[in-house]
Amino acid sequence: MGTPFIYGRIADSSNFTNRKKEVELLKRNFSSLVNTIIISPRRWGKTSLVNRVAQRLAEEDKSILICQVDIFNCRTEEQFYLAYATAILKVSHSAWDDFAASVRKYLGRLLPSVTFSDMAQTCELSFGLDFKDNKMTFDEILDLPQAISRDSGKKIAVCIDEFQNINEYDDPLAFQRKLRSHWQKHTDVCYCLYGSKRHMLLDIFHNYNMPFYKFGDILFLEKIPKEDWIEFIRKKFSETGKEISGELCGMIADRMKNHPYYTQQLSQQVWFRTGKIASAEVVDEAFSDITGQLSLLFANIIDTLTPRQINFLLAVADGVTNFSSKEVLIKYQLGTSANIKNLKKAATEKDLVDILPGNRIELQDPVFEYWLKYIYRTR
Repeated sequence: MGTPFIYGRIADSSNFTNRKKEVELLKRNFSSLVNTIIISPRRWGKTSLVNRVAQRLAEEDKSILICQVDIFNCRTEEQFYLAYATAILKVSHSAWDDFAASVRKYLGRLLPSVTFSDMAQTCELSFGLDFKDNKMTFDEILDLPQAISRDSGKKIAVCIDEFQNINEYDDPLAFQRKLRSHWQKHTDVCYCLYGSKRHMLLDIFHNYNMPFYKFGDILFLEKIPKEDWIEFIRKKFSETGKEISGELCGMIADRMKNHPYYTQQLSQQVWFRTGKIASAEVVDEAFSDITGQLSLLFANIIDTLTPRQINFLLAVADGVTNFSSKEVLIKYQLGTSANIKNLKKAATEKDLVDILPGNRIELQDPVFEYWLKYIYRTR
């Protein structure tokens, strides 16, 4: 019997947990062609959310196409354009012959070539020297969704995952200006942009001086409520012939602070260890095993930090809010209050903490927080 809990990959259909409000908002935005930026910490289910909306719209609204582009491995503008063009052409043309014809129709001047794989049922798009040498041809690719929408009579929602990676390109600011100058003119296309580096996305979309400022609705994902996790976990156990109390479901959610990835992982490990009825001892054992498995990773993170950065994280783990108070500076050996800004910045850029509404600081990883407080500190 396969595990009923999914983490580390896209959760779809019955594996998708709650997010009813966010699903409806995204569906409405896509149908109304409203640009949307999704911002949340890592592993909170942004990709699963977009995938869920794409599935729903595919069933309910045939007048709109949802194109999902992952640019995680795109380290240059040229790689971005290839991934972008390929994804858009694939979603708008399912048959290989149609795909190849569309390449010739829309991108013929770029000397494209298409390679088909019979085994994998996939196609790969590439370009000749003309694509690399003539920067003006990039405009055709950026306008590709609008051109296809105009010809097909269908609206298109282009969803780009790991969008913050554009900051690694040779001239990221110029590239952002180029993207916005094209996309803001598209009348039948909307864009949904998201990624795993919250602080970088905030700088791109929330900074008055950046090209993408006020580009669209900003959706800040919140944690899935404990009550929804209790219902979800109990249902998954019941569907597979096992039992778990609401109290233990709540214990799982509390241990992982409702973190989507980790709550699914702990639920899975408890499920594996449960014969018929789950117990508190099993929850404790599963949590301890997960912590142990990650200990080496956490130790490696610590090795990259200065003593004051470590002390700052310990203060965050302890729930400190006023880091500049004399008592806190002395207790955690943080130096002067002038150091706090730099310590916050370093921890944020390393994706160790999140700055939440009200300027509250929280460690991104609940297991790392536990490890810091109860394992690292006692060494």
